[in-house]
Order: sequence, then C-alpha cells, then structure tokens
Amino acid sequence: MKTTLDELQAFVTVADTGSITAASQQLGQTVSGTSRSLGRLEEKLSTTLLRRTTRRIELTEEGSTFLARAREVLGAVESAEEEMSARRERPSGRLRVDAATPFMLHALVPRVAGYRARYPEVALELNSNEGIIDLLEQRTDLAIRIGRLKDSSLHARPIGSSRIRVLASPDYLARHGEPRRVAALADPRAGHVLLGFTQPESLNEWPLRATDDAPLHVRPQVRASSGETLRQLALAGEGIVCLSDFMTREDRREGRLVQLFARQTLEVRQPINAVYYRNTALSSRITSFVDYLLETLGPRGFED
Repeated sequence: MKTTLDELQAFVTVADTGSITAASQQLGQTVSGTSRSLGRLEEKLSTTLLRRTTRRIELTEEGSTFLARAREVLGAVESAEEEMSARRERPSGRLRVDAATPFMLHALVPRVAGYRARYPEVALELNSNEGIIDLLEQRTDLAIRIGRLKDSSLHARPIGSSRIRVLASPDYLARHGEPRRVAALADPRAGHVLLGFTQPESLNEWPLRATDDAPLHVRPQVRASSGETLRQLALAGEGIVCLSDFMTREDRREGRLVQLFARQTLEVRQPINAVYYRNTALSSRITSFVDYLLETLGPRGFED
C-alpha cells in the first residue's frame, strides 16, 4: 500500500477542522509537516483532494469520496488496536448481560462458573428480557439477540445459529395421536393444541413445508411471551410447540420431547449474536465474555 496511516490521518483531520493550521495543532505537528503529508497523499493518488483558498479549504468531489474510505480504514485500525489492548488487560469491574430467559438458562447459566473461575475480578449481572431492549436505557453492556438484527448502531459478534423444530411430548402424542399431515395442524377438527408466542408474530411461522413450500403460519390456542414457558408447557404434555435447538437438545436426547414431521421440516436456523455499543472502558470485559462463549460452545455451536 502506497498510502500511509499518517497521511490518511492528516487528510481526515484537515477535512474535519477545515484548516491545516488547526489540524496541525490537533495532530501535534508543524504546519509544514501536515502540508507535506497532504502533498504526498495527493501525489500518490494522482488527484487533488482539497482546494486551498485564502479563506478556507474545501473538499473536491474526489476528496469527498476518498474521505469516506479513509475514515473506514482509520476506524478499522482503531478497532483492531482496541481489541488487542483489551486482550492484554485483565478484565475487571461490572458486566451487565441481557438475554432471553431460555438462552440465559440453557446457554449462559451453565457457563457462569467456568467464566468466573477464569475472570474472578468481573462482577456479572445477568438480566432476562423476552423482547429487544434499549441497551443504553437499561444500562446493559452486552445483550444476546436471537434472530435477524435490525439496529445498525450496535456492534455484533456472531456466536452461532440454532435450528428450530416442531416438537411434542410422548404423553401428548399418546393422548392426541401423532399428526400425519402438516395440514392437520391448521385443522380444528384434528383436535391438536398448538403452543406459540404472543409476539413477535414471526415466531409463529413454523419450519414446515406447506402446500406452497413456504413456512407454515400457525394460530396457537395457547400463547406465551417466553420460550421457556412454552417448553415447560410442552414437557407437561399441553401441546405441540416449535422451539430452538439450544433449549431442547437435552429434552430430545432424553426422549422428553419428540420431533414431528422430520422429513417435511425446512432447514431454518436462528442467528445468535452478542451485541453491544463500542466502549473502550468496557471492551476487555465484553471481549472476555464473548470469547469464553465461543470457546466453550466449540466450532459446532448449537448444532447436534
């Protein structure tokens, strides 16, 4: 790469301050040194980035385009430096973590003891919310979100994905019979009880191939806001449910829940991400926790 980071920094600072003199003061350089950096950059790029007048400095069209790229490069370098710094520091202080109840119980709680043994100076605060919260408003440092992300202002690290399946208990099937056709789930005459979510409604789209090969949208007779509540209802034989593998793996292995319509089930996986705002003061705690999750989950994550 011909361009240096010092030249990019000089260019961005001049563009932000609108003055070579002000940029030089901010960078701790001489005016001539900053001016030479800009000159070298324009020469390497064979283009004019800034128009210099007696009163002010303006970006050319090429300068505006290059400025956006320069910011990306400098931002990436800064993030990499922060990450390396975080890894060198000994994490300490309070770390507030939020996750939906099922993920908290089945994925995080079993890993708390190991994390605390490795990082005893971190004080964990674990909170459960079934919906998406505002991290700043709830004073939360790190949240685990399942499903597609919408908030682009958050930094996200993928920690895996989890398949969803349609399940029922042996007790329920003994009393109601096993449905033979997907269409039976939408037929009141079939006598089946469906367990689903109060919101969002998208969680009531089950990965079953309907007549048009689209996921089956069900109308549950019993609804709950928490997947853990639905799991407990299914274990009690109260109905048919659609839940994620991370919370039902042991139930399926032990035979407490049985998968229905295995051949008609579409391959649908829910992405799982750790999300947080960039904050240098917290970065070592956040990095240590997410790295520990990835390490203990292993390369296969939530897969069977």
